[in-house]
This record gives sequence, C-alpha cells and structure tokens, in this order.
Amino acid sequence: MTIQDIHHDSDQDGFATRAIHVGSQPDPTTGAVIPPLSLSTTFAQAGVGTAKYDYSRSINPNREALESLLASLEHGSAAIAYSSGSAATAAVCQWLTLPVAEGGGRKGSKRDEIRVLSISDVYGGTYRYLKRVAEATTSVEVDFLDMAQITSDDLASALTPETKLIWLESPTNPLLVVPPLELISSIVRSIPEQDRPLIVVDNTFLSPYWSNPLDLGADIVLQSISKYLNGHSDVIMGALIIRKGLEDRLLKGLKFLQNSSGGIPSPFDCFLAQRGIKTLPLRALQHGINALYIASGLQSNPLVSEVRYPGLASNEFYERAKLSLSSQAKRDLRRLGWKLDENDNSSNGHTELDKERTEGGIPFSGMVTIRLRANEAQTERFLQSLRLFALAESLGGVESLAEAPWKMTHGSIPVEDRLKAGITENLVRLSVGIEDREDLLADLERGLKIAIQD
Repeated sequence: MTIQDIHHDSDQDGFATRAIHVGSQPDPTTGAVIPPLSLSTTFAQAGVGTAKYDYSRSINPNREALESLLASLEHGSAAIAYSSGSAATAAVCQWLTLPVAEGGGRKGSKRDEIRVLSISDVYGGTYRYLKRVAEATTSVEVDFLDMAQITSDDLASALTPETKLIWLESPTNPLLVVPPLELISSIVRSIPEQDRPLIVVDNTFLSPYWSNPLDLGADIVLQSISKYLNGHSDVIMGALIIRKGLEDRLLKGLKFLQNSSGGIPSPFDCFLAQRGIKTLPLRALQHGINALYIASGLQSNPLVSEVRYPGLASNEFYERAKLSLSSQAKRDLRRLGWKLDENDNSSNGHTELDKERTEGGIPFSGMVTIRLRANEAQTERFLQSLRLFALAESLGGVESLAEAPWKMTHGSIPVEDRLKAGITENLVRLSVGIEDREDLLADLERGLKIAIQD
C-alpha cells in the first residue's frame, strides 16, 4: 500500500475522523497540513486540453477538496458545491428541464408538463423559487402536500405520471415536521425505474452529523453550507450530494448547468467551510444538548403555548426523529447516557447535563420553534428584548439567533398559505447556539416577561 493509498483509505473511519481528514491530505509539495488556498482563476497546462485544472469556474482545488468531504460525510458518491443553498435548489429544478442529451431529466418536448411534489411546510426561499421562478418560467408545476401524517394512499394519490421530483425537508422549516422518509422512499421505489421521481431532502437543519438521508432512501441531499456545516455565520454556500449509483444519471447534467450558469463558490469560502466542518461533531452535539434544555424549559412557561422540538419525548415526531439518527449521533448520545431503545442499558439524561432538564427526550439539532401566547406586536417586542439571541435570519452558527417566520424567512409566501401551514404572527424560530444553556434560557424567560407579562 502506498502513502497515497493510506491517505485515501477513509471509508471505515468515524464521522469526526472523516470531518477532519477527508479532503485535507498534507500538501505533497510542501507538507503543509492544511491544504493551501488556491485563488488562481486559471492554470498553466503542459499540453493542449490535457490538464485536470484549467479554469476555476469549472474546477478548483479548494472546491474539489470540500466536495470530496461533503460526499464522504453524507455517504454519497459525489457532491457539487454552489454559491448558495438557493443556487443548489435552482440547479435541481433546472436539471428537470434540461434535455437528456445534455445529462438532464427531460425526455420529451420542452412544453411537456413536469410536476414537483413538495412538502407543504417548506423554507420560504424554496417556495419562492418553486412558485415564482420555476413554475412561472418553465413547464414545471408544483404541488404542495402536508406530509406530517401522510399515508401510503395519500402519497399514491398525490403522485402522477408527470411527477419527476419529490421535495422534502427533514425537519421542516419552521415547524420542524419530520416526514416519514423511509415510507415515502418505499412507495417511490415500487414505481418502475424509468418513471420514478427523484427524492430530494434538504438536510440543512440536521447536518450529516445528526442524519444521513441518503441511507434512508433519498436520491439527493441538499445542504445550505452557510448553516451548521460552516457554523460561523461567515460563509454563504450550498451543495448537492448524490446517492451512490445515481452519479451517471445526475452528475453530468448538474455539472454542465453549474459550468454554464456560473453558480460556484469562491475558493476562500470553500477553504473556510472546510475549516468549519472540522469541528462540526463537537458543535452539533452541543447545539442539540442546549436546544433540548431550552425546549424542556419552555414547555412549562405559561407565556408559551407550544414548543416544537422533535427531540422531546412528547413531540409527535419523536419516534421518527430517533429512527432518522445517524450511527455517529446514536453512538454519541448513548455514550452520554441517553436511552434510544429498550435494549439500551443507559438511562435518559446524564447528571452532568442536568437530568431534570434532559430526561424528557434526546438532542436533535439546535432548532426550536415556539408559539407565544401573544399578538404580533408582543411577539416582535419579545424578539427585540432578547440580549443573547440576535434578532436575525439564518441559523446554525455558534451564536444564538431568533426570528419571526411570519415576516422574515417566510414572508414571501402568500398569507393564506402561511396560515394553512401553521405559520402565524406569534411563531418564533430559535437557532440555539453553543453558549451556556442556563444563560440562554434565562434570556428567553426574561424576554417573555418583558414583552408579554409586564
């Protein structure tokens, strides 16, 4: 076995090991432990058209290193990094209308109808692109379906011969619904392969630390790298990760579209994202522990009418949340004393993590959504009264954020659709950071008292 073989023999390594080492082999020229930043737009070639690297829009060493890391962490065959999560969303929709001859998914006339079936509780930016761009400018038609308690018959009725894509989020933004991915996948797999729609799962809220949708039946995973993967609120980037066995069908067309449209991330952003991912296992676990503590604490607050967190044992999606956990997350939670099934000898909650607060569930990402006993003005006052939770969009950074989906992340969705999905004026989405959890809960309780009780 050569030194090169050793550096690439990573398939059996654990998540944390791969997060640090995949795509970060020492530089063969200098021995630098951290791969150098390659800012060059173009590359000298020894012969005409023979070089691996020619122009950075097409391929760049830093982007290539990051993509290999993403594919490894999500258990995929390949990954494509984009300038944003929205660019990744657009790429999937554009692939549907790209002719098969170019590597796309369209087999017939460009006037032939293509249907997308999307979960109804979806990120506002995704809704905006699906309805106001894809549907408005192409032959794509979008259907929305409540998949919280979907049955086999429900899904079968919603699918048509023209349905080419199923769009899921797990959990959803902002109501944290965990759809039954394995059920959906089993139904789709029963359809003849040539007519089978692709399943896309936006895994942004969990990250590959908590869940690997490709192992549960997804065909493509979408990540907004800006969030938990990078983790420091200083990079905007997205990615698509492809299931093993689908690279021949998808990779050519997606790369053709990216090279043609130019939706690429900068080398520096790729460098920063790869650096951020090295600490993802540590950050993700602490986000989850803090979020469970916050969710548990707010359940008993009389000023909060609803706490939505799939990690709570009382949550309707608790069992689905446990089923969707990655092997790494399961191992870490058991090591810390959480009981995930009847065969576990450990008891829920670890004394060091305050059993009184944590025994009612498991950590499951850092996202918590609450509904206040408040009107719109009081809700806005609550957000403005917080000291540690910044009033800001986005999520997944080390710092805590809070926002009102009604006017912010989901404000572009028509009012009637927001209300139908359960997005109301008194709904608050929390991105729980990795600060001291006691300080965070105290900040929320103080803000509630100032805004509503006083």
